[in-house]
Amino acid sequence: MTQLNLKDLLLAPHLDRHQAASMLSPYGFKETERADANLQAMADDPMARQILSDIIEDLLFCLSRSADPDQALNYLERFTKAAVNKIRFLSYLKENPRTLELLAKIFGGSPFMSEILIRDPHYLYWVSDPEILYKNRKKRDLMRDLSIALKYLRTEEKKLDILRIFKRKEILLVGIRDLLRISDVEGTLASLSILAEVLIQKAYEICKLSMNRVQGTGGRKIRAGFAVIGMGKLGGGELNFSSDVDLIYVCSSDREGTSKNRLQTGSASISKAEYFKHLAQKITRALSDVTDEGYLYRADLRLRPDGRTGNITNSLGSCRQYYASRGETWERIAMLKAWPVAGDRALGARFISMIRPFIFRRPFDGNAISEVRRIKERINQKMSDRGLSRRNVKLGSGGIREIEFIVQSLQISFGRRFPVIHKRNTLNALRALFKKLLLSEEEHSFLSAAYIFLRDVENKLQMVYDFQIHSIPSKEEELKACALRMGYRATGFRSAAQKLLHDYHLHSGRVNKIFQAIFYSEGMSRFRSGILKR
Repeated sequence: MTQLNLKDLLLAPHLDRHQAASMLSPYGFKETERADANLQAMADDPMARQILSDIIEDLLFCLSRSADPDQALNYLERFTKAAVNKIRFLSYLKENPRTLELLAKIFGGSPFMSEILIRDPHYLYWVSDPEILYKNRKKRDLMRDLSIALKYLRTEEKKLDILRIFKRKEILLVGIRDLLRISDVEGTLASLSILAEVLIQKAYEICKLSMNRVQGTGGRKIRAGFAVIGMGKLGGGELNFSSDVDLIYVCSSDREGTSKNRLQTGSASISKAEYFKHLAQKITRALSDVTDEGYLYRADLRLRPDGRTGNITNSLGSCRQYYASRGETWERIAMLKAWPVAGDRALGARFISMIRPFIFRRPFDGNAISEVRRIKERINQKMSDRGLSRRNVKLGSGGIREIEFIVQSLQISFGRRFPVIHKRNTLNALRALFKKLLLSEEEHSFLSAAYIFLRDVENKLQMVYDFQIHSIPSKEEELKACALRMGYRATGFRSAAQKLLHDYHLHSGRVNKIFQAIFYSEGMSRFRSGILKR
């Protein structure tokens, strides 16, 4: 019997399905008949068949290294069909074998990103360009490219859709760089945050211009200050792939009454309070509304003064009064990450300066520490009720929230004494706390490694469908796929999924042990003495 080779999948005239299955199954395909059908559909003319046969060995190897070979080949067949010129596309793969790995990682790892590529096949040539793929996109690069794309558009609707298209393209690049490990976890979080800042700033500019035109000013007469403050992961420069953006809207003044607190709009005038309210609502809709081009971000405004029941926009003066008289412990913690992301930067800087005394001037005493414990205990109960205590990487035992509570409580306790620890970003804060001897070398090492690991898990879960997921999968196949997206491989008697679970339990166990030691076992001693001996 003639020895078959992989090219025979496409070139042998009488290959039966059993022979095809025996050749495909070693590459991880479970549905070998469908995989064979996908290959035949891609090679539906003689030239395409010949080119595909030339790259079939490399192609199958790359697919076998993906999180889901069957899914990857399904999407590859769809992409080949969507390509404007199939022969050009297959020839490009032959000339650029590295692109095979790129496509296998995307198509096998993320239906969300796969659909972006299939919708706009020409993006492939952009993201696979080494000048793009291996270069960190700076904020100025994004601002420049987006300004060019918006230059000749006039309507608000078209401009906002350009923002949504721009986000799709850039999120694809960030995801590919992450899956290929060109970007590390810290770099991925920073890239996602910079993209969000750029898009929120442009949404603000578009909404303000559109609103001023409606009011009859042409954007010339209104000089009132308005700033968008990023909170949470956005403020800290550490967004996930499917994070909400936590925002607070701040204005220079919103008092009614005198002419100084009214804005001229053509022949009429509008109170600053109304103007700022409408502008804030317009920006929120621009970010959250879903169109045929998708959406920008889910905007969460609950961190503003008085939460859901409070005004959507608050003046600097009313914020100062609120935090001085009614600000709570959790708000002191939240404000550590506050940062201006759009609008009037000078006003945003004044807000940050105003909020510092609220965060640091009052002692972080036993009552405050007890409140942090109570908050975490309520979270623990909720996770336990849902059966997620040992699976939720954000809120579960030894999860991201415990790391943040450790960092933030130490920052507030010693921030007045050591301003250098006023860091919004968690990893930067951990480094600063270690340098000031507020964390031991082991604590710093364990917490930093755990934070990077847990945030990587979050990203690999959320990039699949662009859903806000924080729990490690309970189904074996989904767990395996997550492990493969993270780069784990089976060796010896240990599967990729087992390795992922082992590392999760290792990191979360270390975090919880440190959390318990700081907030329970040692009581208040860490917060009283602070400095550790080395």
